[in-house]
Amino acid sequence: MTEFAFSCTGVRADPYAAGPTLVFRLRITADGAARVHALALRCQIRIEPARRGYEPAEAEGLHDLFGDRSRWGSTLQPLQFALVSLMVPSFTGETEVDLVVPCTYDLDIAATRYFDALRDGEVPLLMLFSGTAFTGDGGFHVEPVPWDREAPFRMPVTVWKDMVEQHFPGCGWIRLPRDTMDALLAFRSRQALPSWEATVQALLDLAGAAPPAPPERPVHRAVLPRVTERTAP
Repeated sequence: MTEFAFSCTGVRADPYAAGPTLVFRLRITADGAARVHALALRCQIRIEPARRGYEPAEAEGLHDLFGDRSRWGSTLQPLQFALVSLMVPSFTGETEVDLVVPCTYDLDIAATRYFDALRDGEVPLLMLFSGTAFTGDGGFHVEPVPWDREAPFRMPVTVWKDMVEQHFPGCGWIRLPRDTMDALLAFRSRQALPSWEATVQALLDLAGAAPPAPPERPVHRAVLPRVTERTAP
């Protein structure tokens, strides 16, 4: 079987993509200058949060993911970032290709929450590879890419932040249920507001101008347990 080795030599944000997109540069090596007709590759990218330190402000932003620092010994587990496929064209010995990874600014996603909480430094990533190789000098052979192929990479936090700023300059992102969006749209239409920013500001102004509600009379009822939910890594 052909032995493959993988490494990541860099990453950049795609300035021409319709949505947030990272492009990782992969170097693939086949031992003994073997001829590879094609390589159907799968790549799982994980965040390894235990492989870096965190400032107090960053730790506060990561509290909902990992809890208090005192618990990080057991809660600082890897997070799934992406799972992408790539078809590598023919090469002999070694080649370099781009691995395109579409991203999201949805803060309900654990990986995005992690990136957003970081201020500076690097993101410790681990790329796990598998797939099928079509090889052979005088013929055509089909063989698997072993599941133990991997490549660590430390992505600068600035690459992520610059990518987000490119698509959402000076803005945040929030996802709302459909009925809430319909209610907001109806309010915006009634008030003839020009933008969503003006709509939210009008609601904030109304909330600030409203008089405080009178205190309710205490009602004795059974206390139900509070249910919380967190996005799974």
